[in-house]
Amino acid sequence: MSILSENMRYLRGKLNLSQQKVADDLLITRGRYGKYEDDAASPPNEILIKISKYYNVSIDLLLTINLSKYSIDEIMELPDNRIVLPIRVDHNGNDQIEIIPHKASMGYLNGYGDPEYIEGLDTISLPFLKGGKFRAFPADGDSMPPYKNGTYIVGKYVENLSDLKTDRTYVFITTNDGISYKRFQFHEADGIWVKADNSFYEPYKIPLPDIKEIWEFACSINTIEYGADEFAERNIQNFITEIKTDIRQIKEKMGEKK
Repeated sequence: MSILSENMRYLRGKLNLSQQKVADDLLITRGRYGKYEDDAASPPNEILIKISKYYNVSIDLLLTINLSKYSIDEIMELPDNRIVLPIRVDHNGNDQIEIIPHKASMGYLNGYGDPEYIEGLDTISLPFLKGGKFRAFPADGDSMPPYKNGTYIVGKYVENLSDLKTDRTYVFITTNDGISYKRFQFHEADGIWVKADNSFYEPYKIPLPDIKEIWEFACSINTIEYGADEFAERNIQNFITEIKTDIRQIKEKMGEKK
């Protein structure tokens, strides 16, 4: 059996997934996926890329390293575990930044590994952003003020978990949350801890297998103008949020005493 087949079987087992589940996520039949695991057929390049992104393991490692000898965390830290995203340029040589529209943000989790999906996205160029692969994601909710609905966060693709910096903000693409914008806190053996700037929300851990992509904040684009008194209103909202947080903490302490 080839290293690729063994790695596919191993990674699927580590995530406790069925062949049918993986095949459905890759948009292929279970029988076709089973042939790849049984080494009865070799996946074409476009499927190999999807498999690499699905398991968050580089093609180099999938083809050359017996991953069963490493923990998931060690795999993420291996020097060759990097996925290179193509950088598109316009006719002037400026990097093209794909824009994930608000209405299609939920579909990104399924389409991020599909070249046709990415090529179908609208793009912009920001000449002041250089040296990396950038993509624009919609902000949603109230967890990361002052960004609100209608704002786009432009992120730079992060190749390795070791590149994450404490208290820097990132767009995380995860299995459970889809697109989320949070502040990185610290790294553990089986996950990373993040938090929102809105203190009403508790910090939480993202398991390593759930992480599909990470993009470091590069800049933001507002598409909705702030009102003259909006920041004053926001101060009131923050004050109310702090009160709610204090009340919750008091209740938790009272519960502990009981």
